[in-house]
Amino acid sequence: MHLIRIKTKIKKFNKILSIEGDKSLSIRWALIASQSEYKSKSENLLLSEDVINTLKCLQKLGVKIKISKNFCEINGVGLNGFKYEKNLILDAGNSGTLGRLIMGLLTHTKREIRLKGDKSLSKRDFLRIIKPLKKFGANFKSNFGKLPITIKGTNSPKPIVYNETRGSAQVKSSLMLAALNTSGETIIRAKKSRDHSELLFKYLKLPIKIKKKKNYDLIKIKGKKKIPALNYKIPSDISSCAFFIVLTILSKNSKLKIKNVNINPSRVGILRILNMMGIKIRKINIKEYKGEKIADLIIKSTKNIKAIKCPSKFNSSAIDEFLLIFLVAAKAKGVSYFKNLSELNEKESPRLKWGSKILNKMGVKNVLTDKSIKIYGNPNLEIKNKIIIKNFLKDHRVFMTATVAALIFGGDWSIANKDAINTSFPSFLKKIEYLGAKIH
Repeated sequence: MHLIRIKTKIKKFNKILSIEGDKSLSIRWALIASQSEYKSKSENLLLSEDVINTLKCLQKLGVKIKISKNFCEINGVGLNGFKYEKNLILDAGNSGTLGRLIMGLLTHTKREIRLKGDKSLSKRDFLRIIKPLKKFGANFKSNFGKLPITIKGTNSPKPIVYNETRGSAQVKSSLMLAALNTSGETIIRAKKSRDHSELLFKYLKLPIKIKKKKNYDLIKIKGKKKIPALNYKIPSDISSCAFFIVLTILSKNSKLKIKNVNINPSRVGILRILNMMGIKIRKINIKEYKGEKIADLIIKSTKNIKAIKCPSKFNSSAIDEFLLIFLVAAKAKGVSYFKNLSELNEKESPRLKWGSKILNKMGVKNVLTDKSIKIYGNPNLEIKNKIIIKNFLKDHRVFMTATVAALIFGGDWSIANKDAINTSFPSFLKKIEYLGAKIH
């Protein structure tokens, strides 16, 4: 089961950290680079399981790729340039981003391709992407919208008009990639969500128009445009940084600087929510890089944390960080309330339920529904008992959140499936130990 055990709280620290490249951007870089007719290079590509599975899928589709420790080169095959054997099976592993986005690129394939994933990914909903991709002309066979899925593309994908109502950046990005292969203009009315794909399209000068409305974006894309090379030094992932941000805030007398972090406004919901709770995080050396906003973050321990009613407008921009935000609420003075979070249960594990489970094990009173959680904070929370965390479908964020909780609140924790971190953040435990944590 690859257990770790934590029996002592982390002592005060004052350190500087660099974190690996952003997972969302690493996967998007590889998929878009594959559609160029030129050679694209990246630095600081995140070499986690999700990204390695992306590169393996592209290699099976005839894309030539060179990888070294901090460097990757992709020889693109151009639009509709994939070449592959009959009866091809692609394995998306644990990655919903890879699984859903690559389906957008397969709407133009001539032969059937089977897409599968691991046990966790095979429980997740793919109907949300099958329905709009069918409109392009592709055909799908699936197990009630779950993996494995068989895809057969069309010779001439049609542009579509689609209303995306979930606020899913994965669905939106998949449709944008599918639109690249059409003759004509695809129009997506998309509920606000992460905009990495739009920024990359704009940087590459692809024919995209975006009108930003209050509650949605209107995105228009013309297909059949050649894609230039995409050379990219990938900035650090705010979702990975979040574990160290919360560890620093809730540890005594500690300070941390994290360098070169992607602070794209569609990703920094956690910083906005923490600010509402009275936690100030400084951004220095702010600059723009290929459409993305980057900065160094300065984080300090915070004593007086305010309970909040969290506005739902922050949900999509903090969707991967809520387990950590719940830990902060556990130490706040008063009752915090988080609502409209059913999407959390559509992740690698039912994360909203797991957030409540971890709090229960810590002795933190909380009230859970299928969409919301109320957390009764205790600024003096100290844990003395034994806690075991297991059977969480190897969800990397559950594992890392439990590790952070153990180091902050004390107790004797046994946490299963340490290999889960390989999905998104293979060096997580090394970096935690660099800050002074004792992990057995």
